[in-house]
Amino acid sequence: MRQISRVKTAIGGNLGTPALNLLQQDAELYVLELSSFQLERTSALNAAASTVLNVTPDHLDRHDGMAAYAEEKQRIFRGDGAVVLNVDDEWVAAMALPGRRHLRFSIQKPADFYLENKPDASLMFEDQALMLASELPLEGSHNIANALAALALGYAVGLDLAAMCNALKTFKGLPHRMQKVAQIKGVTWVNDSKATNIGATVAALQGYQHKVVLLAGGDAKGADMAELAPIVQAKCQSVVVMGKDADLISHAVESYVPVFYANNMREAVAIAAQQAQTGETVLLSPACASLDQYKSYADRGNKFSEAVMELLAC
Repeated sequence: MRQISRVKTAIGGNLGTPALNLLQQDAELYVLELSSFQLERTSALNAAASTVLNVTPDHLDRHDGMAAYAEEKQRIFRGDGAVVLNVDDEWVAAMALPGRRHLRFSIQKPADFYLENKPDASLMFEDQALMLASELPLEGSHNIANALAALALGYAVGLDLAAMCNALKTFKGLPHRMQKVAQIKGVTWVNDSKATNIGATVAALQGYQHKVVLLAGGDAKGADMAELAPIVQAKCQSVVVMGKDADLISHAVESYVPVFYANNMREAVAIAAQQAQTGETVLLSPACASLDQYKSYADRGNKFSEAVMELLAC
């Protein structure tokens, strides 16, 4: 019999529903995703458990450097709840606080929750194997890290580990986050429009063993696009750029792969269709914010999906 945690849960924050609106729901547990902008104005959250998944270059047009950005993210730990830390990220690992309960996760080394270092690897809690990594429906090492973080957060608030693993085995992901849109003539089309910073795009590309046609661009928010160059060189066969800071991306990667310019999403999809070969993936993972051309990252992702479906209908 499959175990489930029968906990009434409300989800929101940066995910969509404003946090205060969630109070209208009959919930036992509130799950919030909070941006650095929201955390700037948060002083009394006092979450039962909280985590910072990573600190990568983002919003540097607003924050005065990486240290200031990390400091804003660390505000999520204000209070007395459990602190869940990604020890694979040096910025996050340094956020440990005296006198607090800590749970650590890692995909590189033993921690409270970690990934075994062997071919048929399991997600582990201390010395207990919880589930095979291959049982996760979502691809990519970053999603294994996300799963470990979710397990640590749930464990910290008393949820059953077996029930959480059952949920992970059936979780197909959220819209605009590594969302498979279609497979056309042997090419897989993936919508990762939520990747609004370099770190998210790097994580998405790291999960592929085959070549990728990357669709990127938008508002870089002051980030150094040169940080994309190593992963693009390793994983991409070409890049299609668009939006306000298309030139920044092009200049960063044009020495390593062919770069094509597009004026809009439909044009970007058409160019990608010409470049992609059987067995490859076309990945919308912009590494930039969307507001230079779209209402939101969701609007951008929807435009991508619409263009792909038009291609499928041809």
